[in-house]
Formats: sequence, C-alpha cells, structure tokens
Amino acid sequence: QVQLVESGGGLVQPGGSLRLSCVVSGNFFSVYTMAWYRQALGKQRELVARITNRHSTNYADSVKGRFTISRDNAKNTVLLQMDSLKPEDTAVYYCNQDRSGLMFWGQGTQVTVSS
Repeated sequence: QVQLVESGGGLVQPGGSLRLSCVVSGNFFSVYTMAWYRQALGKQRELVARITNRHSTNYADSVKGRFTISRDNAKNTVLLQMDSLKPEDTAVYYCNQDRSGLMFWGQGTQVTVSS
C-alpha cells in the first residue's frame, strides 16, 4: 500500500521561504514521477511542480524561478523548496505519485503567506 505523508507547511510572511517534504511508503519510489499540487480555497487543484524518475522537472508559470522540486530516492522523499513566497501561494499543498496513471495523494499541508 502506498502512503504519502507531507510536512513543512505553516505561516510565513510575504517574501519568506518554506520547504515542504513528502515521504512515500511503498516500493519502487525511484521509478515513478512525483509532483506537488495545490488547492486554494474555492479554486481547483493545480499542478505546481513535477519531477520524473530521470529528474526532469517542470513548473507552473506562476512559480517558475521561485520554487524548486527535488527528490532523494534513497530516502523515498520529494521536496519542494519555496522561496519569495507571495500571498497568492496560500493553499493546501498535496504530494502526488503517478503510477502510470494511477494517482496517489497525501493528506495535504497548509501553506499560508500573510503579513
């Protein structure tokens, strides 16, 4: 059974930084694409960043140059470094594993950017 557990969310001032972490249980972590999504209140869930098994990355236009996704296959962990945070980054952030179209999700972690 695959379980994803996020941590690292919280309250930060505009311009600040946070690092989200997601630890994944289950086999073959290194094989699958990992991603971070977010969902703001009243909005649809959207892709923030994705990293493939070959460490190829892509980002939403709104976070390019500010967020960095990475993975540590030895620790079954995917990270999201978020810098220069803006109020519009406020959302629940979800870790995702894509097993050839079968999607697994974490429970989410709240990120609030406010002064």
